[in-house]
Amino acid sequence: MGSAISLREDFDGTALRRLSRTTKSANQARRLLALAEIYDGGSRSAAARIGGVGLQIVRDWVLRFNAHGPDGLLDGKAPGPRSRLNDAQRRALVDVVESGPIPAIHGVVRWRLIDLVQWLHDEFAVSLDETTVSRELKKLGYVKLTARPRHHAQNEHAMEAFKKGASLPSWQKSEPPSRRVRR
Repeated sequence: MGSAISLREDFDGTALRRLSRTTKSANQARRLLALAEIYDGGSRSAAARIGGVGLQIVRDWVLRFNAHGPDGLLDGKAPGPRSRLNDAQRRALVDVVESGPIPAIHGVVRWRLIDLVQWLHDEFAVSLDETTVSRELKKLGYVKLTARPRHHAQNEHAMEAFKKGASLPSWQKSEPPSRRVRR
């Protein structure tokens, strides 16, 4: 068995308990209280019992606390997979979206996600899904806009006449409702 890793010397049990009362993260507070037990001379097993974890997890907390202080005990967000588009490809995507498609070259009159997927594959040999391209565009500040559908037999003259008020209803005040006595 190796020796236990010692804790940083710039904190003590009282300071960690004070920090645990002020934090908004319950997990960080639990970890701080477990490490405060070690500062006060308690065993690592007692700290694991307080934290509700095993000894290996307490060791990981000590390493994180020694490296980053109390902020090292906050829950971190997993980084996720690396993006398949680099910065140059993103700039090219922005340029092609901003300039719009050229029907003779691109074969479309407006960009759809599937068209952008195909363009990225043709241009950079990058295979992406439509949802991934949608997420990338959203990160770049773009939103999906669609034209409002219009019926092919819509009569614009009838719409204008309606908008001008040719068929405004005549409003009348209704009679107050009568009250019926329940028996």
